[in-house]
Amino acid sequence: MSNVAIKVENLGKKYVINHKKGNGDDNFREVVIGSARKIITSLNPFVKRQEQKDETEHEEFWALKDVNFDINKGDKVGIIGRNGAGKSTLLKVLSRITEPTAGKIHINGRIASLLEVGTGFHPELTGRENIFLNGAILGMSRAEIKAKFDEIVAFAEVEKFLDTPVKRYSSGMYVRLAFSVAAHLEPEILIVDEVLAVGDMAFQKKCLSKMNEVSEEGRTILFVSHNISAILQLTNKCILLENGQISLQGNSDFIVDQYLKQNSKEVYLHQFQKQNESIIFKSLKYIENSTNYFNAPISFKLTIDTSRSIDKFVIALGIHNNMGVRILTAKNIINIIDIGEQHLLLKINDHHLSPSLYSISIGIFEGERNLLYTKEALSFEIPDAGITDHLLI
Repeated sequence: MSNVAIKVENLGKKYVINHKKGNGDDNFREVVIGSARKIITSLNPFVKRQEQKDETEHEEFWALKDVNFDINKGDKVGIIGRNGAGKSTLLKVLSRITEPTAGKIHINGRIASLLEVGTGFHPELTGRENIFLNGAILGMSRAEIKAKFDEIVAFAEVEKFLDTPVKRYSSGMYVRLAFSVAAHLEPEILIVDEVLAVGDMAFQKKCLSKMNEVSEEGRTILFVSHNISAILQLTNKCILLENGQISLQGNSDFIVDQYLKQNSKEVYLHQFQKQNESIIFKSLKYIENSTNYFNAPISFKLTIDTSRSIDKFVIALGIHNNMGVRILTAKNIINIIDIGEQHLLLKINDHHLSPSLYSISIGIFEGERNLLYTKEALSFEIPDAGITDHLLI
């Protein structure tokens, strides 16, 4: 246990969700009667409680269930997963902001958390006062805080507003100061949620660099982010959450790769009609390549439906890497598209894409005028195969 910073055993967090009975389609008469009933029953506490009991249904929701993991001192751990997977709930439980419903947590060291904009700050106090308040909460002496004070202010870049109440700070200023305090007051464990996304790109880069510096000093970092690039850059281990439970945990490169592959197996079919346009983008499908050699053409089948003929029909495909960065754009121009359902074969030659996972965005134009656009229409993978060994002469 001496080298373990955080040990979690059978952790669970349950919430009770209340649902009002009924179909939600009350008419005006029912609303008026309901309001009058609430006024009358409020005069009798017993009737009020009975009324609430009759009109409300309760549902148990486990945000976390049977979560087990160990994090060693000095580990840099990324926590990833879809929205609603339980990432933020896990950090709140670890930070002791909320109590677990089940299980045990053993923490060896002082924790600093940055979970939401303004967490731990008193809005009526100035930036200067909040620095000392947060330091005191972390158990640091006034002398220790003063020794780090100038570094904190310089990093946060809020010197001009240091004696201004933080309630007047922008969200970006709030985050800059909060992160600076959390990172510089030397906690053994630093927990950071997606809140860094509030800052600009320069500040995010600065924060990642600071977290790397903190980890090199032997301190432990837990980092939640949807920015896969940041996860790979900062962390060496990763936990993948799914529906409140751990799906996978291990090396960051492996876990991120598996997470992206899981998402790529979903069917991406977009059916919609843009207002005042008579074209429907029905589907885009990746055609598996049986040859599997490097730089082999990649093909897609596009299905659309039009209610009028379209002149100078242009299709543009954007290919994005697993960090979401567009690395290739290809387009095809068709003189005219007739009325009705159309199945179009799109092929990209000489793409020079390395084996990896990619996503596709697609735009449809009539000349220069955009008709339809969708990002991440589908994902596809170029396998690591087809490169033979040859001697260099």
